[in-house]
Amino acid sequence: MSEQYAHDKVVPDKASEQSKKKQVAEMFDDIAPRYDFLNRFLSVGIDTGWRKKALAKLKDLQPKLMLDVATGTGDVAIMAAKQLQPEKIIGIDISEGMLEGGRVKVKAKGLETMIELKSGDSETINFPDNTFDAVTVAFGVRNFEDLEKGISEIYRVLKPGGRLVVLEFSKPKLPGVLQAYNLYMGLVAPQVAGAFSKNKKAYQYLNNSIKAFPEGQNFVAVLNKTGFINTSCKPLTLGICSIYCGDK
Repeated sequence: MSEQYAHDKVVPDKASEQSKKKQVAEMFDDIAPRYDFLNRFLSVGIDTGWRKKALAKLKDLQPKLMLDVATGTGDVAIMAAKQLQPEKIIGIDISEGMLEGGRVKVKAKGLETMIELKSGDSETINFPDNTFDAVTVAFGVRNFEDLEKGISEIYRVLKPGGRLVVLEFSKPKLPGVLQAYNLYMGLVAPQVAGAFSKNKKAYQYLNNSIKAFPEGQNFVAVLNKTGFINTSCKPLTLGICSIYCGDK
């Protein structure tokens, strides 16, 4: 039995009797049409640079077959195709709405032969052991219903010598920066998101799940516990985001 973490229990709608997984899937289906716009707007475009830095952690590995977990609309998969030029990238997500948006982007860029986006659950990854050279997860591990199970599944499908790179929000530690961040994430972001997507609850969930997530060395400890070696955490942009790495 894997350990439970506080963020495992953070859900978009506390009044709902649905599981976290089901709620998250429906939430992302709902905000999918405006997701890319809101991401760029709310992060002031910084998230693109974060993804590039995360993928740079795989450059020395020269992966041929990659898995992008919680791929959403395929931003990381598309960037990896250009930056790393693997033979194949498979992206999985529990939100069909997000995947549909991603497939449109993949087709528009002529990457259908390299990138395949399909419905899939991080906690029961439908591939054999030791399949992938590299696995990426960008802003998705907070949405796992069972964090350890999801990370263990990623470890299982990685080839020996393969690498996991996780990009995830974290909380800044510097006084002043933390206060400004809390104001923005707690008040400004949900209001702006609500105005554009009519789903303020989704961005309140985002803030609540970031607060509850075992960030920094706590998440490194989860990677270590599930078998990863050479683990690391690199904070970005005053600690607003972090890159985590682990090898199999």
